[in-house]
Amino acid sequence: MFNKVLIANRGEIALRILRACKELGIQTVAVHSVADSNAMHVRLADESVCIGPNPAKDSYLNIPSILAACEITQADAVHPGYGFLSENARFARILTEHKITFIGPSSHHIEIMGDKITAKKTAVELGIPVVPGSEGEVKTAEEAKVLAKEIGYPVLVKATAGGGGRGMKVAYNDEEMSIALSTARTEAKAAFGNDSVYIEKYLSKPRHIEIQVMGDGRGNAVHLGTRDCSLQRRHQKVWEEASAPTVSPEQRAKIGEICAAAMRKLKYSGAGTIEFLYETGEFYFIEMNTRLQVEHPVTERITGIDIVYEQIRVAAGEKLSLKQEEIQFYGHAIEVRINAEDPQTFAPSPGKITFYHPAGGVGIRVDSAVYQGYSIPPYYDSLIGKLIVYGRTRSECLQRLRRAVDEFVVDGVKTTLPLFQRLIKEPDILAGNYDIHWLEKFLRENKA
Repeated sequence: MFNKVLIANRGEIALRILRACKELGIQTVAVHSVADSNAMHVRLADESVCIGPNPAKDSYLNIPSILAACEITQADAVHPGYGFLSENARFARILTEHKITFIGPSSHHIEIMGDKITAKKTAVELGIPVVPGSEGEVKTAEEAKVLAKEIGYPVLVKATAGGGGRGMKVAYNDEEMSIALSTARTEAKAAFGNDSVYIEKYLSKPRHIEIQVMGDGRGNAVHLGTRDCSLQRRHQKVWEEASAPTVSPEQRAKIGEICAAAMRKLKYSGAGTIEFLYETGEFYFIEMNTRLQVEHPVTERITGIDIVYEQIRVAAGEKLSLKQEEIQFYGHAIEVRINAEDPQTFAPSPGKITFYHPAGGVGIRVDSAVYQGYSIPPYYDSLIGKLIVYGRTRSECLQRLRRAVDEFVVDGVKTTLPLFQRLIKEPDILAGNYDIHWLEKFLRENKA
């Protein structure tokens, strides 16, 4: 096992990893920007190192500074959390070259799954069902139009290095295709430094379903069931559920085994999530995230498995402790992301938290790193915390969520709590009758 783990992240995920390390008896190092000097994970870590000024590019994305912090503190492993450098193959490779363990998959697996074209080709080779689309990069509007007619409009133009909804445009005909191709390329170049795009069939009313997988790099791998992440705004997840309400246990077992078998063949190590669009009973691969997901707590709640603990174990060279036949799924869990944002405009709302009272009681978990008197900096994402609610049934879970959202108080900044108070009353939400377009349609039609 590791002696000391450096946590190359901030906020609630840094605190989540720190707690898992402490339970394993591992010393922790918190790295932080100047703005995060008073952050909770910095206060609770065994050691802390300031790695740069406030902008993420000068601190949390500064590989030389993080490497120097590892050397100064003699950390023998780095956990990247999610975001920042968590899917940066170069970072993983540099750590390995310096004999520091990257708690995650190999740089090779990060690379092949990080590029969407390569990921799709790999998925096909591994037997994972994919969305019909181009086999590789589409370079000209003429080529794109020919392919679009073969696939059938509408189609989605997507950046090969994309994520978070950037570099994605829908085209319904040839005229729109030229504009979509040009716009997607411009966005992709600005966001990722890579203007390569590809096209795939645009599904009209799909749900976003994902499969959590775990592997140990030795050919052992399991799946931990499904999550439904269909409630999204601008391709950013807002509300997540496990298990996915519309996927039957039989379907879950089938698609889960396909994913687990693929990870065994790949000899994948660590936690990963295979994401699908799901429509009319069919699964279509869209991407794989080679890291811990923001929404991992709902899976932990219905399985009783500590995913971060297992990540650390297998990174330290131990075999996967999980066997598929031993994994059971109990009840239902929902996570809502409470952000420091205006609930109407979604404009960021940084500032000082003057009063903080998280929800509590039976079936409630709150993953957060804020506290009363803490000032939310304007430089990073606006996540205040994640409210995770569990119930024996989805109905019980929803009832408990309604109570918990009303009980949760954050004063001093605007938050998205009022949005969840509205959503929990919607008939479509209560019935589980929504797709990836539902939330944006709801927000357009219900402007205050």
